[in-house]
Amino acid sequence: MTPEGKVKAKLKVALDKAFPDHYRFMPVQSGYGAKTLDVLLCVNGRFIGVETKAPGKKPTPLQESTIAAMEAAGALVLVVSDDTSLRLAIERITLNG
Repeated sequence: MTPEGKVKAKLKVALDKAFPDHYRFMPVQSGYGAKTLDVLLCVNGRFIGVETKAPGKKPTPLQESTIAAMEAAGALVLVVSDDTSLRLAIERITLNG
């Protein structure tokens, strides 16, 4: 499993534990259509986007523009790359979801 894949797996487990009734979509990106983030969620009626990164990595410029567009539309957007950012993401979703 890739380092980013390990982050995604931990995120899925944490989301299922913290928010058992959430909606989650993890699109498979292809060369066609609009790009989006790794995980799209709905928790208690709140739209949330999550970009997962391998530890130490940052979102690309395209991902940054997608993050900005989602935030401008009112979404909560989080970047998760390690255990600390995962814990903080779950806390932010709990407070804002």
